[in-house]
Parts: sequence; structure tokens; C-alpha cells
Amino acid sequence: MPSSLRISFYTMMAMIAFAANSLLCRMALVETDTSPGMFTAVRLLSGAITLLVITRLLRVPSVKAGSWRGALALSTYAAAFSFAYVSMSAGTGALLLFGSVQITMISAGLLAGERFHRWQVTGFIMAIAGLIVLLMPGLSAPPFGAAALMLCAGFAWGIYSIMGRGAKSGTAVTSGNFVYSLAFAAVLLAWLSSTGGDLTVDNTGLMLAIASGAIASGVGYALWYQVLPHIRATNAATIQLSVPVLAVLAGWLFLSEAITLQIVSASFAILGGIAVVIRSR
Repeated sequence: MPSSLRISFYTMMAMIAFAANSLLCRMALVETDTSPGMFTAVRLLSGAITLLVITRLLRVPSVKAGSWRGALALSTYAAAFSFAYVSMSAGTGALLLFGSVQITMISAGLLAGERFHRWQVTGFIMAIAGLIVLLMPGLSAPPFGAAALMLCAGFAWGIYSIMGRGAKSGTAVTSGNFVYSLAFAAVLLAWLSSTGGDLTVDNTGLMLAIASGAIASGVGYALWYQVLPHIRATNAATIQLSVPVLAVLAGWLFLSEAITLQIVSASFAILGGIAVVIRSR
């Protein structure tokens, strides 16, 4: 990565791609006849194909770098993410997802013996309080079932991130995990078919799911993993705080979703608390 300008550009595009996942999923489920199960399967398939092409161009191993455990965590995240977005706004979902991801990773550090000082404890409590505010009854509060699914998606992605620490090539590992995840996607579709679940998809929804898998996921992850070796870990974690904010703005701009006092207050508490923990390390 020869220049700071290129690093900044790749970082910006990666964050936009991550936020776009929330917008694309919400658009597919609200504005088309595409079911969450089909969105999940198409997203994983298009992501796998894109990442295989990218790893081949980069000449790094892909399938062998993945694992069934990683694929299970990835598939759990993708499925819970899609089914949760049936009943919540793009911004609310991104805040719940991001908050639960970071809280999962911070909690893992505490369980591993990491000790927090006063500011870190304060930040952690702020983040938890922000999640509680977001889930309290109000215009922005999602249904309990959808919120539980998104928290589950965040937990799964947090576990996935922890499993990927120390990998020589994040792009290769993610590519392999996407390939292995296709088996879990097939199981999901088979289960939905046997139980009479919705497996519909229309052309617009198909395009949105492909965009989510190929561009927002495949290309987005590849860009991010190219940037990571060139920035500090604390900076990388802090930069990701922009993703829920971008998702909230995108939902307001493209889906006319309201930006309420509840979601603004929760955003400050969740993102501010996590920022305090990260920057205090």
C-alpha cells in the first residue's frame, strides 16, 4: 500500500461497504418480494465467488485457509442478520449489530484475564446502557424477536472475529469460510423448504443480494484486510465506529427512516462507550 492517500481511500470504501450491507438487506426485504432465507443464500454464494476470484488474483490460498467452525459462525451471523432485518430499520440494526460485536469481543478479553481500569469500565457500562436505551419501548425500538436475532448475529460475528485473530491472510481465511458456508446455506434452504418457509426472490431482490455478497461483503472485506496491516489496531477498531452512523444516515436518505432522539441517544452511548474502551487500551 504505497501511499497514505490510498490507505485512506480503501478505508473509507470499506466502511461504506460495511454500512451498505444493512441498507441492501433492508431494501431487499422491504421493497421486494425476496425472503430473508434466499437473501442469505445468494449473499453467501456471491460473496464466495467474488472472494475466490480476489484470492486467485492475489495468489493466496483460499479454501484451505477456511474452517468449518469459522463457516458456522459466518453463516449464523448472515442468517440472523437477514431474518432480523425483516422488522427493524437499517440504522437500528447496525447499532445493535455493532454494539453486540464489540461487547462480545470486549467480554472475551475480560474472560481471558484482561483487566480494565476505571475509564474502560465506564465506557463498557455506557455501551451496555446504550443498548438498553435502544431496546426500550419507543419509535425506534425493534420487536423483541428481531432484536434478539440481531444480537445473536453480532455475537456470532464477534466470535468469528476472535477466531480470525492472528491469521496470516484475513482475505484468504474469509474466502475459505465463505466457501464452506455454502453447505450451511444449503441446510438452511432445505430446512425452510421442509417447513413451508418462504423461499421467494425477485429480480430486484436478487440484484440487491448479489450486491451485498459480492461488493459490500466480498470487495469490502478484501479492501479492509489490505488496509489492516498498515494501521494500528486501536485505530482500526475506532474507525469501525463510523459504520452504524453511516447506516443510520443511509436509512434516512434512501428508505426515509426516521432519526429519532432515542436512536441518537443510544448511538452516543453505544459508540461513545466503545470508543472510550478502545482508546483507553
